[in-house]
Amino acid sequence: VQLVESGGGLVQPGGSLRLSCAASGFAVSSYTMTWYRQAPGKERELVAAITSPGGSTNYADSVKGRFTISRDNTANMVYLQMNSLKPEDTAVYYCRRNGFWGQGTQVTVSS
Repeated sequence: VQLVESGGGLVQPGGSLRLSCAASGFAVSSYTMTWYRQAPGKERELVAAITSPGGSTNYADSVKGRFTISRDNTANMVYLQMNSLKPEDTAVYYCRRNGFWGQGTQVTVSS
């Protein structure tokens, strides 16, 4: 099992980024997939989840209405579309499947 995140970077407040998580060794369609983030000096927190089966989505209150999690079963990818970004969204973002973590991708929101 391997999870590789990409798409992070520096963006101005109000901007957008799309994070990608490339999965290998298993089918993302068969597992609930999640995105977490960890800001400096803070605990890692759950940002968004997409369930399996069913594909229901859940979000942290702090990102509801701004972030969207999705899954491409054919490509075996999971995405996190982040809009209206705020400085407090600055963190390392991690893709997770139960028991496995990616290496993370840095998102910095700053003017």
